[in-house]
Amino acid sequence: QVQLVESGGGFVQAGGSLRLSCAASGRTFSISYMGWFRQAPGKEREFVTFIRWSFGSTSYADSVKGRFTISRDKAKNTMSLQMNSLKPEDTAVYYCAASRGVGPLYNATSYQYWGQGTQVTVSS
Repeated sequence: QVQLVESGGGFVQAGGSLRLSCAASGRTFSISYMGWFRQAPGKEREFVTFIRWSFGSTSYADSVKGRFTISRDKAKNTMSLQMNSLKPEDTAVYYCAASRGVGPLYNATSYQYWGQGTQVTVSS
C-alpha cells in the first residue's frame, strides 16, 4: 500500500499563487507515475497533471498549461504542484494520486492510491 498526504491548499485571490505538496509513504517503489486531479462542486474529477516518477517527464491539462508546474523529489518521496496565475475556475478540491503505470494516465481510474484532498479556493 501507498499512503499519500496533501498539504498547501488555501484561499487566494485571482492572479495569485499557491503551492501544493504531496508526501508518499509505504510501498513507494511500486509508483511509476504521480499526478494531480481536481474536483469542483457538482463536477466530475478531472485530470490536472502527472509526472513520471523515474524520468520526471510531465503532462498537463490544457486548462493549466503554462500556469501550473509539477515536480518531484525522489529522495524525499514528495511531489509538488506550483500553481500561478490562478483563476476562479481553478477552485476545487485537489487530489494527489499515484499509479503503478497501467492504463491511460489522464484517467482517474488508472491511479490506485489517493490522498484525502486539499481545498483550493480562488476568489475573483
